[in-house]
Amino acid sequence: MRAMAHSNGRMGFPSAGGFTLLEIMMVMVLVLIMLGISTVLFSSMLPSQNLNAAGRELSAMLRFARLLATNTGEPRTVFVDLETGRYGIQGVQARRIPQGITVKVTDVLEGEITRGRYSIIFNEAGGVPWGRITLSGGKRVLTIELDPVVGAVVLKQ
Repeated sequence: MRAMAHSNGRMGFPSAGGFTLLEIMMVMVLVLIMLGISTVLFSSMLPSQNLNAAGRELSAMLRFARLLATNTGEPRTVFVDLETGRYGIQGVQARRIPQGITVKVTDVLEGEITRGRYSIIFNEAGGVPWGRITLSGGKRVLTIELDPVVGAVVLKQ
């Protein structure tokens, strides 16, 4: 390899025009700081996404029970076990409520229920008594309202 003379008269190797080790390290530090900040932001969104998913699944299960009741001509029961954190259609399927989500049921006759096992019965025509299921996780709250007139299941945020 041939050394070249610089304008200042010193001999040395020509510069390749690359990055110095210090510049690369600074970029890596900035990338790590940005990753750390984004991890904190995304981890705070996780409970919110769990709440949305649980609300959608529970309301879908209630709609499915209503559909089964009208198609088979037989009443269908959806249970919500507030002690074990499970819910499902009696004899068909059951699911678990995700960790960190609390559930309470409001009944027209019994009032607010936070313990035990609660049953929602869809009759042969798809009708259901009025009720509300409240899911809460962190600072957010979702409600699922049961309409006794048309048997609709409405998810409200």
